[in-house]
Parts: sequence; C-alpha cells; structure tokens
Amino acid sequence: MKEITVSELKEMMDNHEDFQLIDVREDFEYEMSNLGGELIPLGGILIEVDKIDKDKPVIVMCRSGRRSAAAIMQLEQQFGFTNLANLQGGILAWANEIDPSMQVY
Repeated sequence: MKEITVSELKEMMDNHEDFQLIDVREDFEYEMSNLGGELIPLGGILIEVDKIDKDKPVIVMCRSGRRSAAAIMQLEQQFGFTNLANLQGGILAWANEIDPSMQVY
C-alpha cells in the first residue's frame, strides 16, 4: 500500500496539486478537526465509492492511519483502485508535525 507523510501532503497542498483528500473518520471527529477533505466515514466507503476519483491521486486519512489503511484495502480489493495513498499517522501526525494548534482527541 502506498503511503505519504504529512509533510508530503502539506507540500502537495502548498503547491496546489490536483488530488482528492478523503477523510474516513466519523462526523464528530471531522467537526473537531479536519484538513478540508471529503468526509466519507469508513462504514460507508463501499456504498459511496462513486465519490472517489479514479483519475487523479487520492489521499485517504483518518485519526492515526489504521482506518484509512482498511479503507484502501477494501477499495483496492473490491474496486481495483490503483491511485490511493494512506496518510501515515493521520490527523494525529498532522497536529504533531504541521499544526500543533489543531485540536485532537
């Protein structure tokens, strides 16, 4: 499974690269802190698969990287996605390395 670091994601954002960010956390988690990605909770990822772009890089994130890894495994196995990358460490790594003022839980 391809992974990217929060530093790499920040660089992609700063360079205005064309990619999709999918957040697989729950609503209450997203409301507390998010990076502006599209919210598709893990439980609904297979139902809402049509919202995920197949033609550009897609970064999948969660709190720590575990749920996003599970989402990627499901999407790759069941739908043949080849453009997905897991955000290592998730929002916790982002808060730790990029934005210490971000509220995390």
